Amino acid sequence: MSIHDIIEGKKQWRAHQARVKALPPDYRIVYKEMQKYLFKVGPVSLTDGPLLPDIVDFFEEGVAAGKGVVELIGTDVAAFCDDLIKDSPTHADAYQESLRGEPGATGK
Repeated sequence: MSIHDIIEGKKQWRAHQARVKALPPDYRIVYKEMQKYLFKVGPVSLTDGPLLPDIVDFFEEGVAAGKGVVELIGTDVAAFCDDLIKDSPTHADAYQESLRGEPGATGK
């Protein structure tokens, strides 16, 4: 990764954070909880993939439609997040594979 890539990544992250800050307070709170949950158990490609920007897109559409955040995702943030990442390999999956010594496991 070059210095240019690092700088570009920081610019993109700051632009993403600015979009999050522009959301109404209830959406921001839920987004932060989702982000925290996804960084803990989320997919391996979370920081490189479109998941977080897609969530902001979804929230912006909800705001434009006049819907509340609970109306969009329900009351269980973790269940909503789990549904989003159900087909993505997670850090927990990689760890389990490494314990079993399966092919493709990290460290093998």
